[in-house]
Formats: sequence, structure tokens, C-alpha cells
Amino acid sequence: MSPAWPRLRVLRALRALLVVLLAPWRLWAIKDTQDCTWQVALNKFDAIGENHTSDRFFYQEPLDTVDEVFSLLVDAPIDPDKTYLGFPYYLKINYSCKREFSEALVRKGHLTGLKPMVLVSFQSPVNFYHWKIEQLQIQMEAAPFRSKELCNAEEVCVMSWYTPMPIKNGSVVMRVDVSSNGLGPFIPNKRCPFPSPGQWGRLWEGLPNPQVPKEDRRSPKGGNRAGGRLCARAGVGTLTGACPTPTTSFRVNINGFLERQQDNILRFTVGNELFNLIPRYFVNVPSRPLWYTVDQAPVLILGGIPEEKSILLTDTNFKDFFLVELSIDNCWVGSFCPQASFTATIYDAIATESTLFIRQNQLVYYFTGTYITLHESNHGSEKWVHVLDNECVKKLCPVHFHSNGSEYIMALTAGKHEGYVYLGTITDGRVSFELLPRQRSVCDAIKVVNCSITWAVFVAGHYNLLLLVETEDASTRKYFQVVSYDLVRDYLVILYTVPEFIPDGRRGRQRGLQSWVGAKRGPGDPISLLHPLFLCLPAQGLEFLNILGTESYTNISMVPKGMSYNPYNNWLFIWGNFLLMSYNNQNFIYLADFPKELSIKYLVNSFHGEVAIVTETEEIWYLLEGSYRVNQLFPSKGWEVYISLQVMHQSSLYAPNETMVTLFYEDSKLYQLVYLIDNQQGRLVKRLVPVEQLLMYQQLSNGYHLKPQGGHLTLSFTEFCPFMVLRLRDLPNPQTYTRQERYRAQPPRVLEPSGFHNEISLAVYQGLVYYLLWLHSVYDKPYADPVHDPTWRWWKDRRQDQDYYFYLASNWRSAGKVHIDMTSYEKIYDLKAEYELPERIFLDKGTSYSFSIFLTAQGHLFKSEIRHGVSVQPQSRAKLAVVLGDPGCIKVVMKKEVLINRYLVLLWVTLSDKRSCFDQGISGHHLRKTSMLVKVVGSAWHCFQNTLQGPRMAT
Repeated sequence: MSPAWPRLRVLRALRALLVVLLAPWRLWAIKDTQDCTWQVALNKFDAIGENHTSDRFFYQEPLDTVDEVFSLLVDAPIDPDKTYLGFPYYLKINYSCKREFSEALVRKGHLTGLKPMVLVSFQSPVNFYHWKIEQLQIQMEAAPFRSKELCNAEEVCVMSWYTPMPIKNGSVVMRVDVSSNGLGPFIPNKRCPFPSPGQWGRLWEGLPNPQVPKEDRRSPKGGNRAGGRLCARAGVGTLTGACPTPTTSFRVNINGFLERQQDNILRFTVGNELFNLIPRYFVNVPSRPLWYTVDQAPVLILGGIPEEKSILLTDTNFKDFFLVELSIDNCWVGSFCPQASFTATIYDAIATESTLFIRQNQLVYYFTGTYITLHESNHGSEKWVHVLDNECVKKLCPVHFHSNGSEYIMALTAGKHEGYVYLGTITDGRVSFELLPRQRSVCDAIKVVNCSITWAVFVAGHYNLLLLVETEDASTRKYFQVVSYDLVRDYLVILYTVPEFIPDGRRGRQRGLQSWVGAKRGPGDPISLLHPLFLCLPAQGLEFLNILGTESYTNISMVPKGMSYNPYNNWLFIWGNFLLMSYNNQNFIYLADFPKELSIKYLVNSFHGEVAIVTETEEIWYLLEGSYRVNQLFPSKGWEVYISLQVMHQSSLYAPNETMVTLFYEDSKLYQLVYLIDNQQGRLVKRLVPVEQLLMYQQLSNGYHLKPQGGHLTLSFTEFCPFMVLRLRDLPNPQTYTRQERYRAQPPRVLEPSGFHNEISLAVYQGLVYYLLWLHSVYDKPYADPVHDPTWRWWKDRRQDQDYYFYLASNWRSAGKVHIDMTSYEKIYDLKAEYELPERIFLDKGTSYSFSIFLTAQGHLFKSEIRHGVSVQPQSRAKLAVVLGDPGCIKVVMKKEVLINRYLVLLWVTLSDKRSCFDQGISGHHLRKTSMLVKVVGSAWHCFQNTLQGPRMAT
């Protein structure tokens, strides 16, 4: 059972005072700005102007009501013979600030010129055989609109801004970024990624991209010179990085598991909504993992509610959620399945793009939602479908990434099919299962009498199945092996045998490795050692052991419980009461920082270089790529400091009694879903786990000492970070490499002195945005087309009358009091690089991606020698390292120049495709996932950047 989280307590005055003193003066200046944030709600087409309303996103078909409005627009640059449609929803946008009245704030913002800018990004579909793979975005300016409710003021009481909420075939997951136009009040950035060259970068290798104009496929050497201060030391005098635009990000997902009843009330198709969160559902209940297809699942589900066939369901990543009792029969197949007792609890729950899977007892069910935008027809289920009849399923294992146009799920069986795995394939909502291995069981293939599959990982890009198998030899001695099964060749091989006992990690260095693994660790030696396979980082004590068979062992047995695999960097973890890691599935490293007295319950992988670890006792640990150090986040000294500060601020996200429900990543940030009990009232909240703040508090609490000075003691801090500032320069324009397509749309001009829009102008806005995206969808982007822009056909016969339409608008004579500016609807080709590497780039055959890094390091890390009266080449101990996920497919060339008079290191980095991996299909099909990590050696865990949202960690 999971213990309730400990009661909050205020720390000693010295530690609290320490935190206050360490806050940099520049951060205090930042705090003088208003704490404001954007608010976004979804409104139906006929509900605009209503206050305090929000709708669920389940309508997916266009509306024809806007066509009547367009028929009134005579003498307008539109084609009267075309049929204009609209989307079923609007986005309503407001903003709020602490300690200020929100309605007055919105009016003030409008009167001072504030206009929200909305960027909608559509997630590419899973089935690339059915839909085009596109990186499509549309940028819209929000239109001001007065509330319809009674108002005694002459002009406005309550107002909001509105934009159409577009829908695209093949996409059910949308990200909405809201930012300011730069006028009016300053609304701080809530989604500014840390612009460090040490960030995780996703790479895709494929064929040439027909979506990028030929003239834009220029060499990256001609890119713009974007630069800014990106990172700095923790402590006094910290430099603050700049973010290009104040932005807030929202997830707007289609919920295909809703239907409208005859009484006009929405209900769930998967079961009945419950409205009472009973404490026994959560208090002292163990947390459980949240499983879903990464970036593709619009609806997430979470089981584990004891003795109830209920789940938590959300379409907003738990910003809000529903408790749903599933409409499944409580069956028990104990007659042929080895199970001690019956329970109604939903143990395993997995969400994919359109289908939900659950396991109750040893039965598996699935339910496919109604997604017309995906399937073009209703493939939705009418009830939960029981699959794998007459099978005893002991566990469901997720497959986090889609591949080959499908999604996958795995079911581990017991009983008659022990030693087999059912691989489920989900394509367009249709589910099928295949029993693997095809010819004989795993037990027979590895020639053992008894075996049991504990966990399974499917590497879909390589059609490879990795199995964690528990075996028993003739002497009844149990041991575990990692077995690989190739689905194409139907071939099975043993990759690795897990040691029987946990290695002894107390030694300073490992036998047989003294010549190339350093035992000296600590702040006094900030330079790491590089060996052929792994990056060894300095710390006190031993962080890892290469398992070679020559090491000594304890008498504590290794008990493997599961595996986790990251297809970008090829990390494979085996976890239990230990943590093993491998880059090639054969040579493993034991991470000695994780205590052998604990047992891991599940791992949470961000797939951007961070891994969170949850133990059976609900402790949270953290692992960062580029380091073999495992840090404890909860409980910890950093957590105590952070909680004390939250109590002082009277935060509503923390309470004396807490129980963690789950832990998950969203946009590379770690979040908790926690059940709080405060004043005898229970509630579920989603809150951020401030990883960087916790680590910084821990570092500061351990890295200071008191010095006597003038009869009193002064605080002195140890500087761990090996650099001062990082800058990125010469970043190429992103669209050539990200394959990003972006359109721009502005609302039509309304001929009213106040500038407020009405239902007619917003309906016109809907129709114009719909038609713009329709033109994009029907444009086949041929290579020989000299225009490369689908919008030119829209206005080609109206351009010559542009001055006439402007004359009508200038004299307030436009029909419907709406003026359509033809230049406000276009495709954007000239996006500039920001202050960061793109999250994802596509490398075509033989192409390269280049940028440069300016590193300002500590002065003691530079040296210049004079030999025989001649100055030799200046040297810097500040070093950068590059880790490649697939060095056989890509290569990196780094050139370095040291400017010792500026304490500056300049590096030119070029990432290139080696023309050696040819498994890809046509553009966008069967892409090979890989990654590149650029980091400053010795910076992991030691370097932090102060921003408006608190510290961010630099690597």
C-alpha cells in the first residue's frame, strides 16, 4: 500500500533564509511583473458571446450555416459559386492576473491594443497510407467580441477574443499556442523551452521533401544569426535567457467517446459518469503508470481504482477529467485461469489514437471511439469488445510509439500459452492479434523446461520484440534473460543474462577498468573522462559499473520487474530492485546510485532525455541523459524547502495529506496527479513537479559554507557549473529541416468604430479559415509547380480589383459591414530560427545541419603556455561532447576555436547523414528515429538558468 504523503512542515530559519538570500537580484526584478496567464475555452458555433461556458470537443463535421452569410457579401473578393463551410467550434480567449479583476483586465488590454495571436499545430496521423504526413500549422489573430449578456455600460462590460477552432482530416490532437501581439499588458511566457545546445534533438532521416519549395532548400551556412543568452550559473548574478514570444500552450483534443442524447445532454459511450470522488478510491492506493501512444492519443485513461470497474478519463491531459464506470460485464474465468480471487479493479489501461484497452482480472477489452476525421466513416464501437477469448492475460504492455501506419499493444499470457506473447495491431480503429513466436514458444526456443515472460518491449521500427524471461534450470534455480525475437526472420536469440545478485557498488573503481574509468570525483575536478562507449561524469563515489563479469557482488538477489526502451537514443532499461542501462541491448551498465533496498514500480520516460522513477514506497528518482547519476526528488532536502515555500504562499496545490495517483510527462515537463485532503475535503489536482528547483535547492544546501569575516560569518558558495553563458548562432531557417508548413489568417475588418466583431464577421472568419485549409488539402504540391502556394488560385481573378474593394471599405460601403483583405490569407515561407534548436529535424539522404555554439567558461578553465619564448595554442578545459543515437547512420563534425582573452570557446557543429541507412520509403514513410545530444562535459546537475517560471537546468 502507498503511504499518504507526509505532512507539510516549516523548515529551520537558516535554510529558509538561505533560499531567500540566493534569489538573484534580476529574478527579483522579474517578480515585479504581473503574474498573468492566458485562458482558453472551447465554444460551440451558436454559443459565442455567452459567459462562463465551455464545451467538449466531439463534433467533427463542418457546418453549412456560414454559406448563407457569404451569399450576402456582394462586391467582395470571394467566388459566389463556391460553397463555404465552417468549423463547429470557436476558441474563446481571455487572460487573468493574480489580485486583479479579470473583466477589467480584458477591457484594459483591448483598449491598449492587445490582440491574442493563436497558433494551431495539427498532429500528424498514425496511418500515413491513408493521410498525408504533414507538419501543418495555422496562425490566426483573435477577434474581439462583446458579451451578449445585459450590460449597463455604453460600450462594453464583458468581452472576449475569438478565433475559429479548425479541424483537419487525419488529426485528432491539436496544440494551441496563445501569445501576445506585443501591445498592451505583458503576459509572461508559460512555454519557453530552455534554449540550450544541450537540449534533446529528435532527428528523422528520409527522402527529399516535396513540401518545401526548391528555393528554400539552401545551405544552412546562409542562415540567420540568431543568438541570445541561454544559460548561466546558479546563484547571485545569474543571467536570464530570453524567449522570443510570450506564449501559453493548450491541448485541444477531439473526444470520440461522447455522444449527444435526445435530451441534448452529452454522455460517455464507454460507461456512466460518476460524480463522487470517494476518498477510498485514492487514499493510500498505490500510484500506477499512465500508458498511451506518445503524441497521438487524444483521450487518456487511468485505472487502478480498488474494487471498482471505473477509470479516470481525460481529453485535456488531466487539466480536467471524469470518473467513468465502465459498461462491461464482471466475468471471471477462474475455471481455466490461475487466479486466486476475483476483483472488479481495472489493472491495466492503455490509450491509443482512437482505441482504449483495459484488463480486468485476466480478460482484455477494447473500445474504439467515433472519429470521422480519422476513419471517414463511423468505426466506433457500440460496446466494449472482449478479445483473446479463452486466454489468460496476466499483463498488458504498452508500445509508446506508432510505426508502419499502425499502433501496437502486447498481452502476456499465462496458462496454456505461457511463453507466448500476443502482439495487437491497431489500424484505423480495427484491432487484430497475432501469437508470437510463430513456430514454438520462447521456452522451447531457449531450451528450458519452465519459463515465464515478465515484460515485453516492441521495437516497431525494426520489427523486433524484446522479452524479459524468467527461467528455471534443472536445479530449480531461477534467473532472468533478455531475449530478442525478429518478426521478419522468425528468429529468436538470447541477448543477455541478468546477474543473479546485485553488484557491489561501494568500490572506488571497477577491477579491470582502472586505466580508463576515473575514481576521482567532485567539484575540484570538473572535467569528465571519455571512453569509447560511454560518457563518465564526475561525482563523489561510484555512479556506475560496467557489467563484465569481473566485478564483485552482494548477496542480495536481483529481481527484475520490467523494461523500458527509448527508440531515439536506443536506451534500454531493466528495472526492479536495481537499474541496468544499455545502448546496444547487450552490454549493460549498473547504476549504483539507486539504492538496492528499494524496488522500482514503474519508469516514466519523457523520450527527450529524462527518466523519472517511481518506487514501491512512492519515492521519486530522476535520471538525466549524459549522466549516470540518479537523483532523489522526493523525499529530499530540496522537496522540504520547496514545500515550505508553497505553504508560505498558501498554494492550493498542496495539502497536509496527499496521495500520488500517477506521474507523467507533458511537453517535456514532469507532472503529478495527486489526491489532496484539506479540511476534510478531497480533490484531484494536476501539478508540476519542479525538477530544476528541487535539484537547485539540493545543490545550494550542500554547496555552501560559512566564512568568518570582520567578526561575523558570511555565506560562501561553491561554483559547480563549468560555464557562464551559452549562445547559439548561425541557426538555419527551420522550415527546410522541420518540414513545417504554416499559414496565416487574420479576421476580416469590421466597419464599426469600436472595432468589435459580430456574429456575421465571425462566421465570415470561420468560412475563410475553412476554405484556406481546404485549398491546402486539395493541393498536391507537384515539384514542377513554380508557385508552391495553394492560396494563389483563390485570389488570382480578384487581384486586379483590390483597390476597388479597399475604396468600398474606406467609405464604409462594404456589404455586411465586413471587408476581406486578400493579403491576410497566405502561406508563410520565411520563418526565422529562434533561440533554440528545433525539437525535430528531418535529414534527407546526404544532407547536413549546421550551427555554432558560443561558450563563455570560467577563467580558471583556460590556460595559455609559453614555450621557448613562443606562445602555443591556447587551451580550454571546458569541453563539449556529442552523443549520437545511431552513429552508423549519422555523423557529427565539430571544429573548435579558443579565444582566451574573452574566456570564450567557439564551436562549429555539423550533423550529416552518412548515406548508409536505406530502410525509409517515400517521403514521410518508415522514418528512422534517432537523436543527437550536445552537452558541456561536467555540466549535468550543476548548471541552472533563472527564468520567469523559475530555474531551468542546462546540460
